Amino acid sequence: MTFCEYRPGLEGIPATQSSISFVDGHNGILEYRGINIEDLAKHSTFLETAYLLIWGGLPTQDELAEFEHEIRFHRRLKYRIRDMMKCFPESGHPMDALQACAAALGLFYSRRALDNPVYIRDAVVRLLAKIPTMVAAFQLMRKGNDPIQPRDDLDYAGNFLYMLTEREPDPLAAHIFDICLLLHAEHTINASTFSAMVTASTLTDPYGVIASAVGTLAGPLHGGANEEVIWMLEEIGSVDNVEPYLESCMQRKAKIMGFGHRVYKVKDPRATILQQLAEQLFEKFGQDEYYDIALALEKAVAERLGHKGIYPNVDFYSGLVYRKLGIPTDLFTPVFAIARTAGWLAHWKEQLNENRIFRPTQIYTGSRNAPYVPIEKRHSVQDAELLGLVVS
Repeated sequence: MTFCEYRPGLEGIPATQSSISFVDGHNGILEYRGINIEDLAKHSTFLETAYLLIWGGLPTQDELAEFEHEIRFHRRLKYRIRDMMKCFPESGHPMDALQACAAALGLFYSRRALDNPVYIRDAVVRLLAKIPTMVAAFQLMRKGNDPIQPRDDLDYAGNFLYMLTEREPDPLAAHIFDICLLLHAEHTINASTFSAMVTASTLTDPYGVIASAVGTLAGPLHGGANEEVIWMLEEIGSVDNVEPYLESCMQRKAKIMGFGHRVYKVKDPRATILQQLAEQLFEKFGQDEYYDIALALEKAVAERLGHKGIYPNVDFYSGLVYRKLGIPTDLFTPVFAIARTAGWLAHWKEQLNENRIFRPTQIYTGSRNAPYVPIEKRHSVQDAELLGLVVS
């Protein structure tokens, strides 16, 4: 067997074949099941798009109505899960709470009947329906309040904003949030999706698959980047500080949050749409104080780093949209998880079709035929490292 050369992070190495989404990073193209993301953002909804991703085609009117109906009436949580959440520390990060709750669903619903279409559909419905409820419930509980029950008369996006803010959202805000979910629903084999696929390949239950993906998404190099964009804009403080900040980052070779992408070498098409959504919100509800800083930073980065293919990615403008919608900064990544659950489930279902457990190889870099040293003659590991006797 011939092995490929080692590439850190498996960069550029195909891990699977998939018909779910397509990215052309040089031309700024993203498609779900062959449909351009701009067309979906203009004409579709999150749940219609979730159906497209998971089942492979756009639903008929009756199919979509049935799917939406099922999700509306599966939003509530078991009281034991709510009681478990009440025991979480108030200082805990919402992503940790979400991962624990997603895994806990398996205690109630896991039969691992992965060859049963009814089991698969039920799991899809429950996860899409309950993940938003978990996020909103923890937000209220950590403030010492009881969670709000879902409202069956509100659509997917509107209901989440209602449960989160305790008031019925403006229709424009709900519509824009729905598009945000659609834009984040899927993006080929990123880190969290790969984590979901590896977990799925063991044929564990879908709740464990989603919990695994949530844990991966929590990292600042993946879903957590949109939080750090807001912190960066706060640190910059004003348009006048953009150039000095950028110069400092370049001298230190520090990452500029919200810029650059492993795949895109032009502006992320999702960033373009999110910027337009932000401007719609600003026009109706007032501009965000950091938007001018963001515009100035995008221009400066394009002038100085555009030749290296460094442009805004999906995280750069999403945080500004979420801020205007009243979503706390540390909920940005859980909101990402709400959306990406659709993509994770699509890959889970696809993985089941022709499953083979993931078992990559490695390139060994350690010593060989090392002697066993009796305990009384050993150096401590820390001392050995200082003496260069141990390779960490």
